Amino acid sequence: MDETKTAMPHTLALENREGLRLTGVSDVDSFDEQTVSVFTDMGELTVRGSGLHINKLTLESGELALEGRVDSLSYSDHGRKQQGGSLLARMFK
Repeated sequence: MDETKTAMPHTLALENREGLRLTGVSDVDSFDEQTVSVFTDMGELTVRGSGLHINKLTLESGELALEGRVDSLSYSDHGRKQQGGSLLARMFK
């Protein structure tokens, strides 16, 4: 990811656990009917559920819309540049 790029605002709107709209999406890591993983400036977001289907993806504006039953949403720092690095990397410096 280009370090000079300004961060896009990140929003998440879930409607009745069946429709999800996101902004601030920079890339899609993977997707299938049970899991959708996307990169945002806030970290990697993993959506788990059933019958997941991406309706709209516009990376230029950072928008993503999906439908299907959403069972969980979780963020991680995978794929996001961390200042301190991993715990093991910091322990063995």
